[in-house]
Amino acid sequence: MGLLNCKSRLVGKSNMKIKIEVSGRHVHLSADDLEKLFGKNYRLTNIKQLSQTGEFACEEKILLKNGKNELSARVVGPVRHFTQVEIARSDADFLGLNPPRKLSGDLDGSLGIDLFGPKGSVQLITGLIMAKAHFHCDEEYAKKLGLKNNQIINVRHNNYLFENIITRIGKNFKPAVHIDADEAAKAGIIKGEQAFGEIID
Repeated sequence: MGLLNCKSRLVGKSNMKIKIEVSGRHVHLSADDLEKLFGKNYRLTNIKQLSQTGEFACEEKILLKNGKNELSARVVGPVRHFTQVEIARSDADFLGLNPPRKLSGDLDGSLGIDLFGPKGSVQLITGLIMAKAHFHCDEEYAKKLGLKNNQIINVRHNNYLFENIITRIGKNFKPAVHIDADEAAKAGIIKGEQAFGEIID
């Protein structure tokens, strides 16, 4: 990923702009870990629907700890089968950890980390990753763009090029590229502000 060479000739796959969204560090909790951290029969508090169907930002936050270093992370609902923690490279450096960069849901080879909530703690053995940049896309939109599941694409935002974005196609997905806070900062994108890009050849 980096600045574009102004002399390069870039041909767009489509005139349609695609949304770019910034994902801050966050945690997806299993039902069991949710109760350990927040108490028995606890229910997450939905404060904002996210772009992907069924997902929402929660009022709840937890602490990620490694030794003396700790960071706050927002919980994203709904609960999942397995707890997953997604952080950026700068977060990993601060915590003194080196988790693999993986697609969300792929926890093979992921690292462990300690989680602390208001009612208890969880010592994860696996689940900590740096999420790979990816493009959520529904089946109909994917056909318009001529994209297949797991296809690698490049996305241009102004004079910045996001490379090696993985396409994830699903029936209920909404078109959006997801990048982390470090990647956004390099491209001059501010979390919470609207940003768009174009798929290029």
